[in-house]
Amino acid sequence: MADFINVTTLNRLAKDVLAQCEPLNDLIVCGEISGFTRHYKSGHMYFVLKDENASVKSVMFRSQTRLLNFEPQNGMLVLAYGHATIYERDGAFQLYVDYMRPFGAGAAQMAFDALYKKLEAEGLFAPQRKRPLPAVPRCIGVVTSKTGAAWQDVQNVIGRRWPMVKLLLAPVNVQGLEAERSIIEGIHALDRDERPELILVTRGGGSKEDLWIFNSERIARAAAACSKPVVSAVGHEIDTTILDYVADLRAPTPSAAAELCVPDRMEVLQKLSILQDNIQKNIQNRVQICYNKIEQAAVQQGMQRQRQSMDRKIQELTRMQEAVVKAQEGHYKQADQALQSVVALAFSLNPYEVLARGYAIVKQKNSVQTVEHLQVGDQITICGAKAEADCTIQAVRKNSGTAKGATQE
Repeated sequence: MADFINVTTLNRLAKDVLAQCEPLNDLIVCGEISGFTRHYKSGHMYFVLKDENASVKSVMFRSQTRLLNFEPQNGMLVLAYGHATIYERDGAFQLYVDYMRPFGAGAAQMAFDALYKKLEAEGLFAPQRKRPLPAVPRCIGVVTSKTGAAWQDVQNVIGRRWPMVKLLLAPVNVQGLEAERSIIEGIHALDRDERPELILVTRGGGSKEDLWIFNSERIARAAAACSKPVVSAVGHEIDTTILDYVADLRAPTPSAAAELCVPDRMEVLQKLSILQDNIQKNIQNRVQICYNKIEQAAVQQGMQRQRQSMDRKIQELTRMQEAVVKAQEGHYKQADQALQSVVALAFSLNPYEVLARGYAIVKQKNSVQTVEHLQVGDQITICGAKAEADCTIQAVRKNSGTAKGATQE
């Protein structure tokens, strides 16, 4: 009789046999999730994958669940990457899942919609969270594959548009099991580096399955937590990922992202040329205005000087006029005094004034005649101040001294 073995040994032998079977150690199993549960303490996921004819128990440990970029749900069709083995304690055949992603348009869209609603409810897509890009960055961090076409496109476009900017590459895997962790580490590394002013996360086109990694919740949260503006450029224009909604700016292609991140030097030179022309014109206009003001000031100053000169001349003329008037008044006064003197003299020489003092005038034949020329018998008239008398000369005597007149009869 053959030696017996216990159940533990049996299960271990079966497990060893399965471990030596290479096809069972690198599996991709397509199936629908059923009986999904997540252990509240350990964080492990337990579920069943089934198709129309069969089912297999499956488990995904907590360390692997962190790689998921969607929330598994019952009825979702998935591709499970892992290996088959026997759980020794129960002797149960199980699929140990290392990675899983939705399969088919319906499942993928379901996972996408669920994550979108979750992050939107948390405000990660809110417009007020979006930060503007620096107008003229000095350094741009790029998260992409160093061998991919996206990296070449970014270098070519930026080298043509703004060659003075520095590009700092964080080389990552953009597909495969390590892609999620690699992209997150790239974002964190560039965020910690002080040199980049913005971070561009990009990759070239591909199938929806190839781009699915950028629907990862962990990548989205890494971008949202980044202290620097994040630009997303994944695939082509028709491709939209969760990262596009979280990023501060979404570009349809890597080349378009490069154009959005830096200015065009030719446009800048043209704007500078226009600005220089405007400044020169403005300066010329201001200089002309200054010249006009100076000319106006000069004219006003000249007029002011003329006005002051005229005022001085008017004052001088006024003084001269006053002097002339004063001189005239002096001349008038002197002339008046002279006239008064002449009048007084003339008045004093007026014979009638003498007559008023009692003197008389001797007239002969209406002519004044002196006594010395009279002869006896001459007919004369003696004129006084108030009366006249006709007389005949009786005798004429000469005085020895002062003449005292003739004897009247």
